[in-house]
Amino acid sequence: MEYRKIEPAAISGNPFEMIGKEWALVSAKKADGTVNTMTVSWGSMGVLWSKNVVQIYLRPQRYTKEFVDQAGRFTLSFYGEGAKKELGYLGKVSGRDEDKIAKVGFNVRDFDGVPAFEEARLVLVCRSLYAQSLEPECFLPGNSCDKDCYPLKDYHTMYVAEIEAVYEKAE
Repeated sequence: MEYRKIEPAAISGNPFEMIGKEWALVSAKKADGTVNTMTVSWGSMGVLWSKNVVQIYLRPQRYTKEFVDQAGRFTLSFYGEGAKKELGYLGKVSGRDEDKIAKVGFNVRDFDGVPAFEEARLVLVCRSLYAQSLEPECFLPGNSCDKDCYPLKDYHTMYVAEIEAVYEKAE
């Protein structure tokens, strides 16, 4: 598959649909060459610190978090509605337990030294800039986010990452 490099401002699609409804994969590689991925459906795209950034949220128990923390770079890749079954599986099963990438039949491809998959329609290569665990005392009064989203008190780590490059599948 051929990809063309585009500017972040040229990304087509609604980020609310892309992240919240279609979902994405966050993928990273450890120093030993091991690749892992997981589905994300919470995140955002925008501008912060004069940079084009994404924000993603990873729970502490997720295996992929170890990869993102160690590598400092990751990809976010988007597939569209046609890959929901595969993305659902990659979000439920841990790479600690099996080779889930092989199980769904995705093919790892290098994008500027960071892994994503040939099946993606859009790949964002990202460099972590900031990471912070969400804190329960920071939830403001009058909402139920803490109660509704964190019954196990396993608060996400928020990552802010600069978009270094964007690759779009050539048609």
